[in-house]
Amino acid sequence: MQGLEDRTYTSAAEPGDHVTVAGWVHEVRDLGGIAFLILRDTNGRIQVKFEKDEMDEELVKTGLGVPRESVIAVTGDVDEEPRAPTGVEITPESVEVIAEADTELPLDPSGKVDADLSTRLDNRTLDLRKDEVKAVFEIRGEIFRAAREAFRDANATEITTPKIVATGTEGGTELFPITYFGEEAFMNQSPQLFKQLTAGSGLERVFEIGPIFRAEEHNTPRHLNEATSIDFEGAFCDHEDAMDVCESVIRSAYEAVAENCGPQLEALGLEDSFAPPAEAFPRLTYEEAIERINATGELDEQLVWGDDLPTEGEHALGEDVGEHYFITDWPSEIKPFYIKDYDGDETLSTGFDLMHPRMELVSGGQREHRYEELIAGFEQQGLDPEEFEYYTKMFKYGMPPHAGWAIGAERLVMTMLGLENIREAVLFPRDRQRLSP
Repeated sequence: MQGLEDRTYTSAAEPGDHVTVAGWVHEVRDLGGIAFLILRDTNGRIQVKFEKDEMDEELVKTGLGVPRESVIAVTGDVDEEPRAPTGVEITPESVEVIAEADTELPLDPSGKVDADLSTRLDNRTLDLRKDEVKAVFEIRGEIFRAAREAFRDANATEITTPKIVATGTEGGTELFPITYFGEEAFMNQSPQLFKQLTAGSGLERVFEIGPIFRAEEHNTPRHLNEATSIDFEGAFCDHEDAMDVCESVIRSAYEAVAENCGPQLEALGLEDSFAPPAEAFPRLTYEEAIERINATGELDEQLVWGDDLPTEGEHALGEDVGEHYFITDWPSEIKPFYIKDYDGDETLSTGFDLMHPRMELVSGGQREHRYEELIAGFEQQGLDPEEFEYYTKMFKYGMPPHAGWAIGAERLVMTMLGLENIREAVLFPRDRQRLSP
């Protein structure tokens, strides 16, 4: 195989250039005396013209006989051609077949024939050759880049916490057990406890973008068993400060996608409708939220204080608000043990959620930094503090007030791009039915 380190991307081919382009055979159109091969690479497509009577017979046979989705390299001169898809075409002097594809494909990467989601996920490599699918993951990458930049602007340091742990973050049954050198261990549900410990160190403000694992029995379009969490924790922050950072990160992600992902948004048909949030995110108290949900009349039964918000209630409130919004001041009994209650009112927590009109995106709050109150919180939720001694003992050594949150990355991508199923936002999803590929 010839060296391709100096190959030209299709988008860079200009009239008058002599180039070698490499990629996949997108389609072949044979019109009799003339035929066209469309070659696709990561940057776009280019037309290759075969004039049968004027070219070497073997060259024509190779170029027009190669199956769709085969990998080839084409060398030749670039000419202007207004009728070509990109305004230029290549007259080939050589065609090298690098990897020939089977003639029977499990799905059509051109998109002319639809495939169901299960077939797409079974054949993700082929699926990702479609412009609109590739665009989702290019945008996802830009979201992560923008989030990291926003965190650094907030003076946060990127960290990596363990994914194999001795105890679950929040207890309960949503744990994947593993054998760790003969001992029982678990895949971590969340970096929650470790990021708190790190915020209590000299780093103070930290963030992480990494996997989490939850053995939930849900089988819905918005749940996964392996997901990516975007986490923040800041010392000397309260819940209001944490919400400010959260809104900044979300807004930065939208603005970066709007500025840097024009072709991807066009591939998804969002070029005219996509826009960053225009206004500051409203902050509704839990009490205000249930009042507004009840006022919509969408629920069969009215919500009362202490109820969790059902999915249909979230949707009703989302339609009423119409934009991202926070729900604050949740009842203490609903939130985890590490969420701090308001001073002077132990029934009311500093916990908050960030909601998109379609679903919850973020859970956060100020943390309980006082040792005795933290231990009491464990006991109130039926957890044994001794199992978490690695965590609790550090609160004896000067733990500052701190607050933080976690974004479900796939939900952020899903809501930002209007995807119907969260699995469309993951390269290789893990759920109750899918362990491979």
